[in-house]
Amino acid sequence: MTGPGDTNGGRAVPRPLVWALGASVLALLGLLAALLWPLLTNKIADDFGRGDYRLETTLGGEFSQAALKGQASAVFFGFTHCPDVCPTTLGEMTVWQDALGEQAKDLRIFFVTVDPERDTLDQLRDYVGWLPNAAGVSGPRSEIDKAIAAFHIYARKVPTSDGSYTMDHSAYVLLFDANGHFFEPIGYQEDPERAVEKIRRMLKGT
Repeated sequence: MTGPGDTNGGRAVPRPLVWALGASVLALLGLLAALLWPLLTNKIADDFGRGDYRLETTLGGEFSQAALKGQASAVFFGFTHCPDVCPTTLGEMTVWQDALGEQAKDLRIFFVTVDPERDTLDQLRDYVGWLPNAAGVSGPRSEIDKAIAAFHIYARKVPTSDGSYTMDHSAYVLLFDANGHFFEPIGYQEDPERAVEKIRRMLKGT
């Protein structure tokens, strides 16, 4: 007895042949995926940081798509009332800077608030001012929302039991090369050696 799709002009098609054909189709799909994946990821990477957001920094400059050019950057979205992820990440950045040595001066750090209602430039200046080469970034909620969308960041206000709120947000650091192109992310609490290796590759242009 033959099942659906197992006949050819009334003649039974051997099941091994059906399986072989199925395997060939899967292999072809896998090959196509392997060929297309770099194109898709490059397209997604090219989209990071692109937008018409205009924000202010604690160093007196503007944070925009154009501002990403000229020097390699590490961009992190957080907020000053953050209980753990943000201070931990800033602490990790000091470890990266120590490991980079003289190369650390070639990497700017932008800490972009997801909570502009509370994070003024003065507050951000106090929050990141101790970290070399770091600038806090804030501005109107409408411009912050544009930046959140441009960098594909997740951020959401979460009410707390005391009537206040906290923020859920993405916890990775985004690396951009001197041409303003997205390079790679650094995950939250990623192995420091691996994180520094990514930064060094970016600074070398590889």
